[in-house]
Amino acid sequence: MSNEPLVVTADAAPDVVLDIARQKLHTGTNYYILPVIRGRGGGLTLASTGKETCPLDVVQERSEVEIGLPLTFSPVNITKGVIRLSTDQNIKFSASTICVQSTVWKLDSHDDSLGQWFVTTGGVEGNPGRETTSNWFKIEKFDDDYKLVFCPSVCDICRDIGIYIDQATGFAVWL
Repeated sequence: MSNEPLVVTADAAPDVVLDIARQKLHTGTNYYILPVIRGRGGGLTLASTGKETCPLDVVQERSEVEIGLPLTFSPVNITKGVIRLSTDQNIKFSASTICVQSTVWKLDSHDDSLGQWFVTTGGVEGNPGRETTSNWFKIEKFDDDYKLVFCPSVCDICRDIGIYIDQATGFAVWL
């Protein structure tokens, strides 16, 4: 047995996500998600994109002057109070809807005819586990800005979240 001291190091916490004013994002605070490049549409909102009224899908406003709906981020470890890169987050619109369901985002089932996955609402806030994997998203660094990804820590599926233009409705649907 060695008499050398045992050195234990903790992994550094991921960087904090900053807003456009370079301020830290906090849990429970309303934010808007807008495109980085002007002229590429407005903020994120909710809309019915299929034949059914509910659930509502996450879509991008058509006009850049429309900022969309406010939303909050809730990390798995909510006690820290700040939003960090590469950590599991629930994303929830701070809005009431006609649908009797939550406005927490979730990855919807795969649309085989379009070959796409879509982001919709009706997810579960908190309660991390196998049955809620579709409700967890991450914020990742992308050049000098950020991007959203679906990449729950508990599984091996990772996808960038982007847009798909729905020809029937004209909405830029998040997927």
